Amino acid sequence: MVQAYKFALDPNAGHERALRSHCGAARAAYNWAVSWVTASWWQRKAEATYGLGEEELTPWRPWSLPTLRKEFNRIKTTDPRFAEWWEENSKEAYNTGLANAAAAFDNYAKSKQGRRKGCRVGVPRRKPKRKARLTCRFTTGTIRLEPDGRHVTLPRLGTIRTHEPTHKLLTRIQAGTARILSATVRHERGRWFVSLQVETGREITRVARPDVAVGIDLGVKHLAVCADSSGRTRYEPNPKHLDGVLKLLRFHSRRVSRRQGPDRRTGRKPSRRWEKANRERNRLHHRVANLRTDALHKFTTRVRAEYGTVVVEDLNVAGMLRNKRLARRVADAGFGEIRRQLTYKGRRNACSTIVADRWYPSSKTCSNCGVVKAKLPLHVRVFTCDACGLVLDRDENSARNLVALAAACTTGTGVAGDQDTPRVSKPRGADRKTRRQRPGRNIGRGGRAGGASLPHPRRKETGDRRQDAEAQLALW
Repeated sequence: MVQAYKFALDPNAGHERALRSHCGAARAAYNWAVSWVTASWWQRKAEATYGLGEEELTPWRPWSLPTLRKEFNRIKTTDPRFAEWWEENSKEAYNTGLANAAAAFDNYAKSKQGRRKGCRVGVPRRKPKRKARLTCRFTTGTIRLEPDGRHVTLPRLGTIRTHEPTHKLLTRIQAGTARILSATVRHERGRWFVSLQVETGREITRVARPDVAVGIDLGVKHLAVCADSSGRTRYEPNPKHLDGVLKLLRFHSRRVSRRQGPDRRTGRKPSRRWEKANRERNRLHHRVANLRTDALHKFTTRVRAEYGTVVVEDLNVAGMLRNKRLARRVADAGFGEIRRQLTYKGRRNACSTIVADRWYPSSKTCSNCGVVKAKLPLHVRVFTCDACGLVLDRDENSARNLVALAAACTTGTGVAGDQDTPRVSKPRGADRKTRRQRPGRNIGRGGRAGGASLPHPRRKETGDRRQDAEAQLALW
């Protein structure tokens, strides 16, 4: 399998300049590729206004990596933007920028043609110097770990000291069970890191309870509520790392605002007092991010080491972040990162991960009798079933319904989105959430003569209903 090992670096002043130079070269090559490809687009658009035919227009410039690399090697010695300094960096730095540009144009083309999942991807744009992420990837040349376990050697950069020992990976390389494929240096959270992509053999570790499934309901009050098929329920507390430093962050933010900061409009450079205050504020953000990453890794590793099957929800995290009342706490919890870690750590142990459908009403469904409530506002934290009288915590009820999907997936009902079984209708009776419009919302806002609007249609509340026999969940 291919695995990444990430180590923090302790570069000296010379290595720091060389690292920034390589990352800047990657950004310059990316900007050149974007400008070179889009120049033909603008030229064709201008020529079309002159009445020229399709065959007379300037031909399209391809954006494949071999084409970009060949053209860049041709102009780098004569172009004044690169002629004086391109020899100072490794060829891998420029190849990084060209490869990123080719991938960006491919994503744009696939998105425009409807062959790419996710949000719509726009036309690649140039990366500004102040906002571009400092990163560079090395695929050829001398990439090795030194025998002392505290240094790494990279092409053109030389031997750089690592902040932490590398014996864990070095032992596997010396034993012949691992081989380094590439190395990526990146500046993030205030320091430099190197990520080594390694091809290694990894033994499958047997989990503690391979026959037990667990349903995980993520939340803000509790980070996760885990209910397994044996009837055990555990609550994972939410550390809320950001809330603990908000008061100190406000203090440092006020200090930064009182200093003379940079101004791109007038070209004003920041003062040293501003840079010092900004570093202190960023150090708090970096510490919160490190604490959050450590806590999530410990939680997901503990879950994956115990259960053979994990059921999670397909949450719309991007939509949750649009809620101004919950955005900060949802971002601090890291819902998307939890699902990602549970997925790839499950593959390592040869365990399954079941993703519940986004519109499955896990919170509204009674885990005892299967009745679906018509409405369950977010502020109602206790689930009360009107049919069987079950009174249970809202998150625990949702976790129980999720773990029931593991049995439904194995029996082939298709409720959990099993690819090998036909899909059934959702318990709510719709494949997606219907839009709800408040009465009187658009009264007097135009649209009809005199500002009048049509009366809002009368709505009836749908009562609690029992699920169909096909979609009935298998309970333990």
